[in-house]
Amino acid sequence: MTEPHNGIGQDGSPAPPEELPVLYRDEHIVVIDKPANLLVHRSEIDRHETRFAIQILRDQIGHRVWPAHRLDRGTSGVLLFGLNPEMASRLGRQFETGTVGKRYWAVVRGHPPENGVIDHPLSRQRDAYEFSGERSNQEAQPATTYYRRLARTELPVAIDRYPCSRYALLELEPLTGRRHQLRRHLKHIAHPIIGDATYGKGRHNRYFAEHLACQRLLLACVELSFDHPVSGVRLQIKAPVSGCFAELLARFGWNELQ
Repeated sequence: MTEPHNGIGQDGSPAPPEELPVLYRDEHIVVIDKPANLLVHRSEIDRHETRFAIQILRDQIGHRVWPAHRLDRGTSGVLLFGLNPEMASRLGRQFETGTVGKRYWAVVRGHPPENGVIDHPLSRQRDAYEFSGERSNQEAQPATTYYRRLARTELPVAIDRYPCSRYALLELEPLTGRRHQLRRHLKHIAHPIIGDATYGKGRHNRYFAEHLACQRLLLACVELSFDHPVSGVRLQIKAPVSGCFAELLARFGWNELQ
C-alpha cells in the first residue's frame, strides 16, 4: 500500500519530492507505473485529497501532462499521458476505438473456470459532477471481458460458511472500457476482486487487510499495447505488480508468474 506523502521526513526535515516510476518517455508521451491509492486527477468525490498523478508527474518532469485514459484510484499499473493535448487526444481515440491492448491481473474470491468471456452490459456510471437536475440516460451499454485463470490457492480459514477459503489470480482483457468494468464484471460472475470496497466481499477484504497485511484493491494494469501517436510504431509497455500485491504472489507461490 502506498503511504501518503506529507512532505516531512522521519527526522522532521523536508522530504524529497515524490516521484513516480517512469516506464517510457519521449518528446510526445510519457508512461508511468501508477501506485495504488493515487488519484489520476482531482475528483469532486475526493475533495480532501491533495495527491494526484498529474500534479506529481508534472513536478517530477517539469512539463505539463494530459492523461489519455484513467485508472481507478485503487488500481495500479500502466498509465499513459500525452505531453500536449493533441497527443493525449490521439491516444484517447485509440482507447475509444478499441485498438489498445489492455491486460490486467486481479486476485479474486473463489476458483473461476480456467478461462471464459463475461459478456454483460453495464449501465453508464457518471462522476458526481456530471449530474445536474435531471438524471441522465442510464441504458446499459455492451461490455465484454476475457479472463484466464493463472493460478489458484485454498487457505484453511473459514471466512464464509465453508471451512476453507479459495482465491485465484486472473489475467483480464477488457474489450470495452466501461467505468469499473472489471470490478463489476467479476462481481457479476460471483468472483469479486479482493480489496474492492464497493463490489467485493467485506469479510474477505478484512481478512487480507488484517492477516495478510494487504489493504489495497488487488487489481493492476500490467500491460498496455498501443500505436505511438506520431511514429505509428506499436509499443508494448509492461509494469510488474509490486508492494503487497507482489508479496501475496510470493506467499501463495505465484511469484514465478511475473
